[in-house]
Amino acid sequence: MTELNHNNNSLKHDVFKNILVGLYEKNHDKIIGNSSVIIQKLRQKAFEHFKQNGFPDKKMESWRFTNPEPLFRDDYHIDFESKFRKIDVSKIFTCDVYDLDTYCITLINGWFAYQNSPLSRLKDGTVIGSLYKAMEIYPDIVEKYLGSVAKINEQGLVSLNTAFMQDGLFIYVPDNVKVEKPVQVINIVDSDKPVFIQPRNLIITGKNSNLTLVHCDHSLTHNISFTNTVSEVVLHENAFIDHYKVQNKGRNSALLTSLFFLQEKNSILANNVITLNGGFTRNQVDLSLTDENCTADLNGLYLMDRNQHVDNQVFVDHAASNSRSNQLYKGILDDQASGVFYGKVLVGRNSQNTKAFQNNKNILLTDETKINTQPFLEIYADDVKCSHGATVGQLDTDALFYMRSRGICERTAKQMLMYAFAGEVVKKISIEPLRDNITKLVEKRLKGELSICDQCILNCSSREPRFIQNILD
Repeated sequence: MTELNHNNNSLKHDVFKNILVGLYEKNHDKIIGNSSVIIQKLRQKAFEHFKQNGFPDKKMESWRFTNPEPLFRDDYHIDFESKFRKIDVSKIFTCDVYDLDTYCITLINGWFAYQNSPLSRLKDGTVIGSLYKAMEIYPDIVEKYLGSVAKINEQGLVSLNTAFMQDGLFIYVPDNVKVEKPVQVINIVDSDKPVFIQPRNLIITGKNSNLTLVHCDHSLTHNISFTNTVSEVVLHENAFIDHYKVQNKGRNSALLTSLFFLQEKNSILANNVITLNGGFTRNQVDLSLTDENCTADLNGLYLMDRNQHVDNQVFVDHAASNSRSNQLYKGILDDQASGVFYGKVLVGRNSQNTKAFQNNKNILLTDETKINTQPFLEIYADDVKCSHGATVGQLDTDALFYMRSRGICERTAKQMLMYAFAGEVVKKISIEPLRDNITKLVEKRLKGELSICDQCILNCSSREPRFIQNILD
């Protein structure tokens, strides 16, 4: 366990960068672990990029409304030595989604936790398990795909993750295989000290394959954490992925996720990001439709209150003709919560007959909430159908009046309207047990009843130190 030491309590970008550079150089042998020469070269290239460019700041367009500087501290701990480990996860965490039958795997503070084996091969040939172990057993696959989709040389946090990556999730689905059950990944932060973790996930689906993936982010304590996750997902020809990301973190957590998808011919992607809780949450979805007849349905729901902050960045690159993408992101903000939505669709010159639709809708429940929304289209082709829009408002007063005139109290009427608003996204969840559970969680969240402890079986302290402040300063 390594501690970041520095006496300056108000760390700036360059200071924090220099600390991490020093840690990388000091712990280089531990970090590279069992990675091959090719992966080591990729790691070093990313490190040099981070060393030169450092962290993002508010001068960048995509960070204009979100200030990352309060996340940079001098007391984070980074674990370079745990490696994947055998542990009975049921003793610290239980999933309460009734009748959800999945292949369940767990990451604890960025390291793969297992009960039987760190890497499993199913009867159909699908491989699920630790990325660290996959580098050893399947180096050819890892070398071919790792770093092939993520924009390592464009984004500082992605290059940082690539330099420091040690473990995470690895899934390989062979051609013509439909994985019979969803794969559920539970990413847990559990530390009695401020912790900085950087999981790396690599998911490859072969031709004509089918995968459902449920990715859950949770905290078991109220301590400070900074998670910088990068996921690369490849959909080969005719592949289908139904992907869910459910975020229920503590108010003292910082969660930054970078999801990179690459779709080949005739592939289909359904991506759903549900943010229920979290002090600072930033979700980046970067999608490249590289061949003809691709379909992508991107949905998001965020429910923020108190001084929580959420930032959703969506980029869709239509690089070939006859493809379709649809974005629907909806948010409800209460108290002093703040949010950002930045969505860009790029349609290239050779991407004729493209259909791309983008919509962001928000409800602000108080005068202190704030949302900055910017849907954006950049089109160079002629034969396209594209649209974008954004709305920011309060609950419909006419609908409230009508409901109250029918004897429904104001509190219940507001909750019904908010749930109807959120339900447009929730109903897109195709896994019935998960949809039922998310429905209940959304209802509890809108009533102010949901906390991160709902799915934790530990009896930990409820005291919560202040962490995320001055995000918009």
